[in-house]
Amino acid sequence: MNTVKASNLGTQKDKKFLILIAILSVLIPVVVAMLFFMPKEGGAKADVSFLPTFHAILNSLTAITLVIGYVNIKRGRILNHRAAMLTAFGLSAVFLVSYVTYHFLGERTIYGGDGFLKIFYYFILLTHIVLAVVIVPLVLLSVYFGITDQRAKHRRISRWTFPIWLYVAITGVLVYVLISPYYVWQQ
Repeated sequence: MNTVKASNLGTQKDKKFLILIAILSVLIPVVVAMLFFMPKEGGAKADVSFLPTFHAILNSLTAITLVIGYVNIKRGRILNHRAAMLTAFGLSAVFLVSYVTYHFLGERTIYGGDGFLKIFYYFILLTHIVLAVVIVPLVLLSVYFGITDQRAKHRRISRWTFPIWLYVAITGVLVYVLISPYYVWQQ
């Protein structure tokens, strides 16, 4: 009887978190997308010109911690894996807040290259954006299942989460490198 009650409590708790994850998985991409269509108001603006470089650093550190986490889990070092993955999650959360801040306060930058590089840039950008939307629920589910010690579910979802998250982190840096010559740096 106690195991049935404990199982139901776990399921009810899971339902609440899964609903929250679903809401965040929709809300985050919608808010980010809205930033690109919101008109910029005139007036005093904060200098956010340093943020694209900061974002590239955060994405680089996220990629590094993801690889560290992957290596540690393959070696059976669960605590090191957990620390690395929670660090990657924290870096991604800081990135998201900073990214929203930048696009709320900063000016939009248009890629100015042409030829093959332009096609390459837009391919990388498009796949980065699409997979950045896809990665939100995958990361949230992976972290949730990991911290609640639901290892089978964690392993199953993380097989998809890891390569997509790593791709998004690496392409985030690549997008920065390709577009950085076209930023209008504020004086």
